[in-house]
Amino acid sequence: MTKILVVEDNPMIQEILVERLQMRQFAIVTANNGQEGVEAAQQQSPDLILMDVSLPQIDGWEATRLLRGLEATRHIPIIALTAHALIEDREKSLVAGCNDFETKPIDFPSLLIKINRLLNHKM
Repeated sequence: MTKILVVEDNPMIQEILVERLQMRQFAIVTANNGQEGVEAAQQQSPDLILMDVSLPQIDGWEATRLLRGLEATRHIPIIALTAHALIEDREKSLVAGCNDFETKPIDFPSLLIKINRLLNHKM
């Protein structure tokens, strides 16, 4: 079963993502801040990470940079999730090491296409 790490500090958004992804047969691991996300990625070896960029402790951009610097996690596809819809925010996410970008409110069909594209490319 494909494992996705959802790094999201908003409990409502996290719950919605978890429920919708589980309905599509993904195994889900969650983290509530950037530091937990980095630790969970190292411990759980997910197939893909959904990374909110506005997180407590360390933000999603820094967490992504940390993950890209670690041998065990640098290959994991990461999709940035953010309410910031500016072109600069997308570019900042890609420079940090994210593979793709999805704005909030999340368009779940669009997100699912991105997830499947990254997972299929990885395999």
